[in-house]
Amino acid sequence: MNDFAAIDFETANGCRSSVCSVGVVVVRNGVIKDTFYSLIQPEPNYYSWFCQQVHGLCHEDTDDAEVFPRVWERIEPMIEGLPLVAHNASFDEGCLRAVMQVYRMDWPGYKFYCTCRASRRHFGRTLPNHQLHTVSEACGYRLENHHHALADAEACAAIALKIL
Repeated sequence: MNDFAAIDFETANGCRSSVCSVGVVVVRNGVIKDTFYSLIQPEPNYYSWFCQQVHGLCHEDTDDAEVFPRVWERIEPMIEGLPLVAHNASFDEGCLRAVMQVYRMDWPGYKFYCTCRASRRHFGRTLPNHQLHTVSEACGYRLENHHHALADAEACAAIALKIL
């Protein structure tokens, strides 16, 4: 796969619609051509303790952030016509579908590919697990800021370029 957009969402709470940050890496002809990162005011707008521990974001970070539709207006042209790639794609696709439903946005039929699933096929039991940081390391990419949406999208892009 040489043309795709790697995407990662972080959520504020247990609701998939509560995206509070997004990272996107656009790959064309096997080369990273563009990146995008934004904080997002989550919906519903509250933070669970667990999610804060995972990614470190809280109200102070997103109270002045744009709502999802405004952020997506900038992402949509970047990814037009590209398949989307995510590590544990069911989570990220679920987030995108949920937040689009909350804001009554039409689902444009994005096709998702999963680097976690691809890792299980490619590496099998040779890895201790198929978590993003483990798989990216096996693909020669060192993930330094795990659970930052752009850093995770960059790691996902590196995995996709290696094994998809």
